[in-house]
Amino acid sequence: MIAEIQVLPTPAGTATDRYAHVDAAIAALRAAGLRVEVGALGTTLEGPPGAGWAALRRAHEATLSAGAVGVVTVLKVAEGAGDGPDSGPSIDDLLAGHRP
Repeated sequence: MIAEIQVLPTPAGTATDRYAHVDAAIAALRAAGLRVEVGALGTTLEGPPGAGWAALRRAHEATLSAGAVGVVTVLKVAEGAGDGPDSGPSIDDLLAGHRP
């Protein structure tokens, strides 16, 4: 599966770390051991569906654990079709024509 997640915690961070709650979500994704690419407006992950869904949930929950009083999480998920449960597009497939 490939997924993009955007967490919108309230507030985004603390007085001393502007994006602390967002960074907590990114750290949770990286801790899952999946391929993770951070972007300006969202983070893309790639891996088996079970691990991917679990990582997305942990990222959402990490913002609250880090101190956010609320969070809206936006997901885009692609998986399926092909030769097995992990088939579907990859980060490399989707970006091949757009990278040098």
